[in-house]
Amino acid sequence: MQTISLDTLDRIDRTLLNQLQRDARLTQEQLAEQVGLSASAVQRRVRRMEQTGIILGYHAAVDARRLGLGLSAMLSVRLEKHRAESQRAPLESFRAVVQTWPEVVECLALTGEMDYLLRVHVQDMEHYAHFVLQTLLKHESVEDVKSSFVLAQIKPYAGIAL
Repeated sequence: MQTISLDTLDRIDRTLLNQLQRDARLTQEQLAEQVGLSASAVQRRVRRMEQTGIILGYHAAVDARRLGLGLSAMLSVRLEKHRAESQRAPLESFRAVVQTWPEVVECLALTGEMDYLLRVHVQDMEHYAHFVLQTLLKHESVEDVKSSFVLAQIKPYAGIAL
């Protein structure tokens, strides 16, 4: 993957990225009007940023609570470090299985005492307990889990400031 330095993006590229992060449904014409270029020039710039991996995709922001997922938690997970040579490495095993858990909406690898941070959305405490006890802690690589419940979202993710 080609890396583009933030310094190589001009004012127009930055404006386009900011606008698309706020509203990815803007048309090429609307974007062109905002930056003072033609729609085809905007399309070329956006396509270049897609091809270089700056723009990874387009997503809808969804309110988990309105879908009945009223409890959010952040789980710090520590994995066991040692495994027999014939068995799959704990990190590989965990990284593969976490992709299949619908409760986990984000998984980040960490430095420090814990190995991963999971963002989890569940219906309620019963659903949470079932997920932790019957899914997460049953995984062969998981050694420890520490949970923190989200009380309020103060600053939601709104993209990268450019």
